[in-house]
Amino acid sequence: MNIIRAILLLIFFVTPVKANTIYNLIKIPNLEIYEINTKNKLKYFYAVRPFRLGTQKNIVCSNANKKDLEEKYKIIYKNLNRYSYDYLKKINLKYIVLCENLSISELYTAGIPDNIMKTLILDIQFNEDYFERVIHHEVFHIIYLQYKEIFNDEEWIKFNNPKFKYAECSTCTKNIGLEKYKETKGFFTEYSKSTASEDMAEVYSHMIFLKKEEINQIRKSDPILNNKILYIENKIKQIDNTFTF
Repeated sequence: MNIIRAILLLIFFVTPVKANTIYNLIKIPNLEIYEINTKNKLKYFYAVRPFRLGTQKNIVCSNANKKDLEEKYKIIYKNLNRYSYDYLKKINLKYIVLCENLSISELYTAGIPDNIMKTLILDIQFNEDYFERVIHHEVFHIIYLQYKEIFNDEEWIKFNNPKFKYAECSTCTKNIGLEKYKETKGFFTEYSKSTASEDMAEVYSHMIFLKKEEINQIRKSDPILNNKILYIENKIKQIDNTFTF
């Protein structure tokens, strides 16, 4: 009888223990393990209940639908699997949190990076047309936060036409479109025009996502984007000289 009781208690407490352990790692509540035995050692967690984060509790995300989770995990895993363990270690990314309807201050966003906690939160319900590329966009933000001394906004701004000015913040502008321009003219997307760091992230994500032939064609036809692509290539080489786009 005591053995049966012990087993029942173990079953009852195993989920809270997991949740508490995850919380101690990355300070996000209501998570459970989705997959931790991956080739590049990324550990994937998912929300089983909605959570709020931040000093003002302004970061909000809902629990993940099981069907959506299964479908989107395959896509996320495929894209993040192109990054080696060594590369991820250098950029300080170890944990991926999957949830739905991610927002910050009531503004929906594809992801929220936290290089201090080595964590990237991803909204698995984000627009399917851009979902795969946006994964790499958010990875760049981890890189940018980890290596602020390498990525210089003032250097980047000089690539643009002198008359062009970025907004003060990514939420201070109506430039939110993610569709790739047919004629780039220095920018891959409308969102590229929001801030320098968002522009960098858009360049990085297109370098990862587009075929090499398309990138090479863009470089030949768009001198501004060619300079931006060279800049990202050189800075990433400073972080990891084995990485290839």
